[in-house]
Amino acid sequence: MSKYSVVFTRSARKELEHLPEAIQTRVVSQIEQLSSDPRPTGVRKLVGSGPLWRLRVGEYRVIYAVHDERKLVDIICIRHRKDAYR
Repeated sequence: MSKYSVVFTRSARKELEHLPEAIQTRVVSQIEQLSSDPRPTGVRKLVGSGPLWRLRVGEYRVIYAVHDERKLVDIICIRHRKDAYR
């Protein structure tokens, strides 16, 4: 299985930079694993939002899109769970 490239939107990168350092480390670790398996056990497809998936990392949610034809994982946003689906 070939690796996927992981890219961040500008807003997702800013959201990541504003997280506490301990949370950043956990989130980045989980995101790095998406390059080898973009749909690991525990992720959910978001209903009614096309190609979007949700990854849970503690109280935070990583919303991302998978583009299989280009082998690309596009990180859309990284937010606290109370704000993630707005």
